[in-house]
Amino acid sequence: MSPDAAAKRVIDDAGSQMPRPGIRTMLRRSGTGALEGVAAALVGCEVLLLLAAVFARYVLDRPLTWGDEAASIVFVWLAAVGAALAMQRDEHLRLTVLVAALPAHWRDRLETCTLALGALFSALLILPAAAHVIDESIVTMPGLGVPATWRTSAMLAAAVLLCWTSLLRLLDRPKGRDFWFGVVSCALIALAVWSLQPALAGLGRLNLALFFILGVGLGVAGGLPIAFTFGLATVAYLATTTQVPLAVVVSRMDEGMSSLILLSVPVFVLLGCVLDATGMGKAIVDVLSALVGHVRAGMSYVLLGSLFVVSGISGSKVSDMATVAPALFPEMRRRGHRPRDMVALLATGAAMADTVPPSIVLIVMGAVAGVSIAGLFQSGFVVAGVLLAALLALARWKARNEDMTGAQRVAPGLVVRLLFIAAPALLLPFLIRGAVGGGVATATEVSAIAVLYAMAVGHVLYGGIPLRRFYSMLVETAALSGAILLILGTASAMAWAITQTGVASSLSRWLSALPGGWIGFMAVTIAVFVLLGCILEGLPAVVLLAPIMFPIARKLGIHDIHYAMVVVCAMNVGLMMPPIGVGFYLACRIGGAEPDEVMAAIWPYLAALLGGVALIAAIPAISTFAL
Repeated sequence: MSPDAAAKRVIDDAGSQMPRPGIRTMLRRSGTGALEGVAAALVGCEVLLLLAAVFARYVLDRPLTWGDEAASIVFVWLAAVGAALAMQRDEHLRLTVLVAALPAHWRDRLETCTLALGALFSALLILPAAAHVIDESIVTMPGLGVPATWRTSAMLAAAVLLCWTSLLRLLDRPKGRDFWFGVVSCALIALAVWSLQPALAGLGRLNLALFFILGVGLGVAGGLPIAFTFGLATVAYLATTTQVPLAVVVSRMDEGMSSLILLSVPVFVLLGCVLDATGMGKAIVDVLSALVGHVRAGMSYVLLGSLFVVSGISGSKVSDMATVAPALFPEMRRRGHRPRDMVALLATGAAMADTVPPSIVLIVMGAVAGVSIAGLFQSGFVVAGVLLAALLALARWKARNEDMTGAQRVAPGLVVRLLFIAAPALLLPFLIRGAVGGGVATATEVSAIAVLYAMAVGHVLYGGIPLRRFYSMLVETAALSGAILLILGTASAMAWAITQTGVASSLSRWLSALPGGWIGFMAVTIAVFVLLGCILEGLPAVVLLAPIMFPIARKLGIHDIHYAMVVVCAMNVGLMMPPIGVGFYLACRIGGAEPDEVMAAIWPYLAALLGGVALIAAIPAISTFAL
């Protein structure tokens, strides 16, 4: 036998001895690939539809009468598939800080229980979603001339896919005492809630505290994803204390997830991915470092300035931090900055920059509260500037003893070259703000234009994006968008259930009678949204409370834009506030620092932010100056 034949036989024998994947593993892999492929195709289709609508309106002067309906269908299906993909990838937003402090075996039990509860919630929605599809089958979409079931079927698909992916993850867990403890605990919880139905019927509004305060609090603390926590609390409340059919939950989720204003959310998420992949964000960081990096506190100025500018491109706090930190932290360490101070500045800087357009939170705020997104974008720059000034002043004071040995001014020729390289990226925030603020394009349309611009500039000047990387970006966009939109959907259903009890009217009367007039109301608003920002993250808090708080603010004579800016800024402070704030832990992970160390350093920065928020609340002209 020849050496080559002998080698081939050894390889064949070795391969025959390797364990072959089971049928379930093969099905899971093929299902994952199919889900990712559909998700990527839907994101791409969404962007192309928006670009086609812009081209038809502004170039051909022949608007697509069916464009909004087609985009809405694709968008809802994207939300459905993306939510299932996020479940498969374990990317749904949840609070893990309390669970992480538990012993390993209790963490395993809770993880199993949360997966079982997620599967239960999704399963409970399947029949109501089917009823919703049947109810909407008599409606015809006028532009496309097709039944509304083309769109509403996405909610049924979401329920089925979420249930399937939850069960697959559950079945993948090691079978043992902890697994069965979690499964049995989930079953006992469901049985207890159902068996208590007669007793709950007579509690009246006390059920609100039981389901929406205690139940939601336990779910969030136990690590159950926020979207599923809201959904389970709403379904349990309606099923055990009212006669309302659960199809209403699906209908409200559909309404909360399908607003045309929200179409820009996945596109801006994709824009953040493009920014990171092309290196446009790094180009901005490099030019700012060349301009002011040599002065005292210069690297802190560069960090804050980079977050301010980059946020005007990506619209996502996570993308901003992930772009800026790797580019700046090595040099900051060399100059003697402590990791805990760097991460504290990174976290609070990201909170500061979240009002710079395009901000996903501002887009959601406009959709939920009925506030002009163009007005929010116009005001966002000025408001972020006030918070930026507060952080810059603190950074300068803390750097009074900074070692400037070795810090040298960059040669003018290099600065000019870096400016030339970064110029297309620096223009993008002004393109977005000018197009929306000037009424040239809506936030949805400008998001698609910005993606096209970033792709073109990235290809010509920054090396482009490999096809495989672009595909993974589409998948990441779908998963993150699905996670965000599922939260909005379940929060909308929960807000509707609470509103139907009349408690919103009672709360409105109480808040309207607070001492101190509008100033007292603003103080309460800041406290409430800082707390909710810690616990729920920004988007659910907006959906839950905006319909209650904004009418009161209007009654007290507070401008919508002014109030919206105070709400967003307060939520962002809470998001970065330890020991619960989700954004705080994201910043620690991106910056590579221990949360315990950063926790001790972040409070002066949070105090500076809160001082800026108080100033914005007290002086309405800051928010309305640019309108």
